[in-house]
Amino acid sequence: MMGFYILIGAISLVSWLVSNQLKSKFKKYSQIQLRNGMSGAEIATKMLSDNGIFDVKVISTPGRLTDHYNPKDKTVNLSEAVYNQRNAAAAAVAAHEVGHAVQHAKAYSYLTMRSQLVPIVSITSKFSQWLVIGGLILGAASGGTGVGFYIAIAGLVFMALATLFSFVTLPVEYDASNRALAWLKDKNMVTREEFAGSKDALKWAARTYLVAALGSLAMLLYWGLQVLGNRD
Repeated sequence: MMGFYILIGAISLVSWLVSNQLKSKFKKYSQIQLRNGMSGAEIATKMLSDNGIFDVKVISTPGRLTDHYNPKDKTVNLSEAVYNQRNAAAAAVAAHEVGHAVQHAKAYSYLTMRSQLVPIVSITSKFSQWLVIGGLILGAASGGTGVGFYIAIAGLVFMALATLFSFVTLPVEYDASNRALAWLKDKNMVTREEFAGSKDALKWAARTYLVAALGSLAMLLYWGLQVLGNRD
């Protein structure tokens, strides 16, 4: 189990470093006020309109870094700071979330796939590790054969679904950022300095998803070796 704790520690450390850097970047670019004076809510509304999307609402949601697009009720949910503030960080986040709305309107394949995986992964992710550990313990008690092995395999399948979800999320997030940045630039919504800040902020936001995906893959490989490596 020592290897497991080392892996968890390494993943947690990298995740913390990236998250800390992301918060630092957003704090920095929150100081760059938009010359056009538009709030995050106004940026989002205009980008929706420019893309011919009129059935999506832009609403404020409590919390910090709680911004997201909900395809079920077609709402762009912006955290209170992003919704009200008028800076490069707010513009980047607002445009990014609208990027997801554009993906939805255009039936972007990876967004569709991720949406289909959400209800499955929300259930399987709760039990995957417990199934693997329980299967290993049961398998050890019965000589590594029998029902314990198959329980552990079921846990690995559940983990694999979570890992698939993490990697499907990557093109969804990167594409939304690309759409956001292209719109901000093409419509001259930001100055060169503001654009650079928005781009850097979204780059670090995307890295949080990358770290999560790699961490999920590392966990899957680790437990896969534990289960299959103990097989005679």
